[in-house]
Amino acid sequence: MKRAFLTAEWRKLAIANYAVDQSLLKPYLPHKTELDLWDNTCYVSLVGFMFLNTKLKGIRVPFHSNFEEVNLRFYCRYKEGNVWKRGVVFIKEVVPKPALTLVANLIYKEKYETMPMSHSWKLANDRLSVEYRWENKQWNSVRVNAQSIAKNILAGSEEEFITEHFWGYTKLTDTKTSEYGVEHPTWQVYPIIDFQIDVDFDATYGSNFRFLKNEIPKSVFLAEGSEIVVRDGKLI
Repeated sequence: MKRAFLTAEWRKLAIANYAVDQSLLKPYLPHKTELDLWDNTCYVSLVGFMFLNTKLKGIRVPFHSNFEEVNLRFYCRYKEGNVWKRGVVFIKEVVPKPALTLVANLIYKEKYETMPMSHSWKLANDRLSVEYRWENKQWNSVRVNAQSIAKNILAGSEEEFITEHFWGYTKLTDTKTSEYGVEHPTWQVYPIIDFQIDVDFDATYGSNFRFLKNEIPKSVFLAEGSEIVVRDGKLI
């Protein structure tokens, strides 16, 4: 088993899932991977959440333990021997700390960008409201309102597909891919009441994703999250 590179909690994950044409994502696919579909649907997901109690190789870095992240990601799979490994590819990950961006981009060749960020969690009258905000020319936001009691994710459901990809794949070059493992238990989700997404996808994620501003998500989840472990990676 690979060593733990990062341990943390991922909490209150607001996840908006958009159905897109496969041709949009193929240029971003890492070498030796292929798109992973659910019910013949190709998804990109906008995900906002909190990193809490973060440690790098067991060490808590001052002022970098708790912070927001918002990312745009899609789903792939890689066949190792006779086993399919289901993973995530990130278009971009937005965080509020420059040091996080520097380390992730320089050492791990990820696609992080630093922007001012904030979040809000509110619980009142059996209603949970979660919002993540980031500033890129203007303030962008993802807000979900949900019932306050979480429920188990059902086996074979769309929620399971979206939340249980346990590998990360990064396109290093046209012939090199980085793979790392992510471990967490099955999450619970809060039943959604309503949501509001106000995002300039063009400014944050590029012109290829501009059209998402006018798209209605196929689904929106609010997952509680859990403690997580990210393992050291390898080249494939």
